Amino acid sequence: MSEHATHDHHTAHHGQHPRVESSTLHAEHEAAQTVHGRSSAHAAHVDHTGHERVFRNRFWICLALTLPVLLYSHMIQMWFGFSMPRFPGSDWIGAIFAIIIFVVGGVPFLQMAIPEIRNRKPGMMLLISLAISVAFVYSLVMLFIDPASGFFWEMALLIDVMLLGHWLEMRSVRQASGALDQLARLLPDTAERIGDDGNVEIVAVTDLRVGDLFLVRPGVSAPADGVVEQGESAVNEAMITGESKPVAKRAGDAVIAGAINGDGSLRVRVTATGEQTALAGIMRLVAEAQQSKSATQLLADRAAGWLFYIALAVAALTAVVWTLVSGFNWQVVERVVTVLVIACPHALGLAVPLVVAISTTLAASNGILVRNRLSLEAARLLDTIVFDKTGTLTTGAQGVVGVATTDGLSAEDALALAAAAETDSEHMVARAIRQAASDRKLTLPVVSGFEALKGRGVQVRHDGRSVYVGGPRLLEMLATMPDTALARFAAEAGERGESVVYLVQDGKVTAAFAVADTIRPESYAAVRTLHAMGKEVAMLTGDSEAVAKAVAGALGIDRYFAQVLPEHKDAKIAELQASGRAVAMVGDGVNDAPALARADVGIAIGGGTDVAIESAGIILVKNNPLDVAHMIRLSFATYRKMVQNLWWAAGYNIVALPLAAGALAPFGVELSPAIGAALMAISTLVVAINAQTLRRVKFTQE
Repeated sequence: MSEHATHDHHTAHHGQHPRVESSTLHAEHEAAQTVHGRSSAHAAHVDHTGHERVFRNRFWICLALTLPVLLYSHMIQMWFGFSMPRFPGSDWIGAIFAIIIFVVGGVPFLQMAIPEIRNRKPGMMLLISLAISVAFVYSLVMLFIDPASGFFWEMALLIDVMLLGHWLEMRSVRQASGALDQLARLLPDTAERIGDDGNVEIVAVTDLRVGDLFLVRPGVSAPADGVVEQGESAVNEAMITGESKPVAKRAGDAVIAGAINGDGSLRVRVTATGEQTALAGIMRLVAEAQQSKSATQLLADRAAGWLFYIALAVAALTAVVWTLVSGFNWQVVERVVTVLVIACPHALGLAVPLVVAISTTLAASNGILVRNRLSLEAARLLDTIVFDKTGTLTTGAQGVVGVATTDGLSAEDALALAAAAETDSEHMVARAIRQAASDRKLTLPVVSGFEALKGRGVQVRHDGRSVYVGGPRLLEMLATMPDTALARFAAEAGERGESVVYLVQDGKVTAAFAVADTIRPESYAAVRTLHAMGKEVAMLTGDSEAVAKAVAGALGIDRYFAQVLPEHKDAKIAELQASGRAVAMVGDGVNDAPALARADVGIAIGGGTDVAIESAGIILVKNNPLDVAHMIRLSFATYRKMVQNLWWAAGYNIVALPLAAGALAPFGVELSPAIGAALMAISTLVVAINAQTLRRVKFTQE
């Protein structure tokens, strides 16, 4: 059995179409090999193109051999009015070269049909094999009866077209899966491991273990997932997360395997290697998504099986009717062969899988990982998008959302002084104030005498004065109250569920800061875009009514559910579904797992490291709620391309089958095997080109 037959023997056990699995199985192989290092990835990459290269070579060989077959065909010479030199045995030239073509280009298709016969699942390979076998046997028989009546040249052209179509398909699917190839190249072959004695040794990536410390020099890829222990740098994670800007990394920050280091030097402690890395997980998800079958794919598979029986039925009907009309002759056989030739579902088989491969890799390269093809297909039908609040619509971290001052103190000066006072504090509110000052690029004044006041705040000295920063309990301790304006600011912040921190100088409250879980900037655009698409947007949160109302009001969310426990979130999803809504749930994939599983489409939003989230069909790597709209847009485009391709492939057979059967023969319109093969090639080419236009889908920020 040839390499192709062997390959398809394995794919048959997966219940997939042989031609489709050639790409997806290689994609899986690449994902498995990538985790072992760059050299293995390259080997997988070469293997991935092996089928394409073999079919390309066979096509060019057979095309060259077809030339003498055409030149010594009696029919071709009659059509074009020329003659070839005659010599003893010249009548056998066409037959000899045609036999070689059958062995080189035709036998592989026969071998690939074996699994279809063995599994009793007829498909494209069986139809191709039947057509070329009938043509070959018919021509061999006619060689001894009437050499001029055979059609070796039609069979040769048919095999050429089949090889060309198979080559083009392999090439298109390989190009569509290019994101996997690029991911496979991200890991380096070696790593610089730092020993306990501080010495650096170069080791193979496969030798790294969890807990090892490795060095990442400028411009080098990280060999494993880890946490920075020392150093600062900007790391390019674009190929993994889709984030175009380099991400700043310092001690305590996570680094993803395959991310490319910038100008700094990092010492990183390994947290995951091999198949446990985010990169390997992403590749597994892409490979799984490419081979998972959508409802449209299942329809195409069933159609390919039906077409086999339809082709046999039409061929039998053609033989019976024309035998009754004109008696059995070789023209009847030719018409039967033509029916079998043009019924080959090459375009039908390519219609959906190529769109699947393109859409999946297109999504992955833009930070949208598709775990389940059904989820992406169902996204176009959604009418309600439910977001978890914390960590999804918001950052999940405290931030300063408002500042009020008195006595002519500017907001910048108040924030700078408060940040200076909180310099040595590790409280999350202190971090929020420092971050706000950093974002505004404020210069902090010099303070001294830092003292933490347990449960109340902090105290420092500035310009000989006492400065305090803290909450309401600090004011109780100092027996002071804010003035009317600051009190009103605090009351309004409290109604929104925000915490208030005060700046006190020499016993007087001079500023108040509202601190809350900050809304992601992208959330505004996400809600706005979803509304423009006609979708209802809802929010689920365990926070208070005041907090939920404030966030929902700021974003323009249609409805919200407050004070919902994680274990009750799925009940809210079921409630919406019971009212006839098609619901997507967008959450963090951990405490939202029941709701993600309950929803029609579960969408996990995560930083790209937790790629093994079982409860979601879609994973948004970039933590960007706007990607929900991009995903829905891709779903519409993907479905549209699938339907267009299926109609083109089916329409071709609807028109061509009756012509091949001779339905219009009384009017002088007939379809020869060669013309049928040419039409089939055109159909396949159109389907491939149409699928490629899916790349035009935009993932730009709104």
